[in-house]
Amino acid sequence: QVQLVESGGGLVQAGGSLRLSCAASGLSFSINSMGWHRQAPGKQRELVATLTSNGGLNYADSVKGRFTISRDNGKNTMYLQMNSLKPEDTAVYYCAVYKRATIWGQGTQVTVSS
Repeated sequence: QVQLVESGGGLVQAGGSLRLSCAASGLSFSINSMGWHRQAPGKQRELVATLTSNGGLNYADSVKGRFTISRDNGKNTMYLQMNSLKPEDTAVYYCAVYKRATIWGQGTQVTVSS
């Protein structure tokens, strides 16, 4: 059974940093493409960053230069390093693995105060 568990969310002041983690069980990160998405209250879920199985990276324009996606294949864990956080980054952040159907984690809340 595949399971993704996010952690690392919390409350931070604008300009601060957080690192989100996504630990996987039941699948191998190294052979899958994966990503981070977020959903703010009243808004649709949006893509934040993706990491392909061969190491390709893609970021939403709103987070380029501030966020970094990475993975540790040995730990089967994906990360999202978020720096220079802004109040508009406030959302529930979800990790995802893209297979025939996208597999989602349960989400972790990130709140950035001004």
